[in-house]
Amino acid sequence: MDHQDILKALDHTLLTQTATWEEIKQILDDGMEYHAASACIPAAYVKQAAQYVDGRLPICTVIGFPNGYSTTAVKVFETKDAIANGAQEIDMVINIGWVKDQKYAEIEEEIRQIHEACGGKILKVIIETCLLTGEEKIKMCEVVTKAGAEYIKTSTGFSTAGATFADVELMRAHVGKEVKVKAAGGIASVDDAKEFLRIGADRLGTSRLIKLMKHTDDGSGY
Repeated sequence: MDHQDILKALDHTLLTQTATWEEIKQILDDGMEYHAASACIPAAYVKQAAQYVDGRLPICTVIGFPNGYSTTAVKVFETKDAIANGAQEIDMVINIGWVKDQKYAEIEEEIRQIHEACGGKILKVIIETCLLTGEEKIKMCEVVTKAGAEYIKTSTGFSTAGATFADVELMRAHVGKEVKVKAAGGIASVDDAKEFLRIGADRLGTSRLIKLMKHTDDGSGY
């Protein structure tokens, strides 16, 4: 597996609260230069970013981020606004409290409504694996599959931990065959990225990999 195999699965990401347009623009420039799958950025920058890349790089943004406890109506509005501004992919956070309350029907309905609001664009559902039990993770794989989302995603990167190999293997085993898996949060090396892809991840969300590859390409290693 070479660097290009990793890059074509990479959502090059910058979601820190302090992100400036100059920093976002660097993410976009790197994403275009290295042919990433998308750039995942805050919703406030989507319109400007979509105009800047002018079709050369898909723009992804996050909904209900990072805590997931906005109302469904708010998440649907966020999604419609992001799509109208030029987002081509949406990463939404589920309501973790609803998982703990076993409100699985409500979660499924929320995902369905947001998926409909995507209007045919890609929806990735963040289940924040570090906050769930094994049983809850399996149940969420079933819910995401039934709701029709394109992806299930491990983590926001803003909670107690990020993606693990074990979680990706579990998700791959329990989602429907048409649902893809995104690993995000804490992917710290090219070797980690390769392993996540080998065990079944289809996308990777991280801000680090292109920086690491730049160092590799200039001979300084990683």
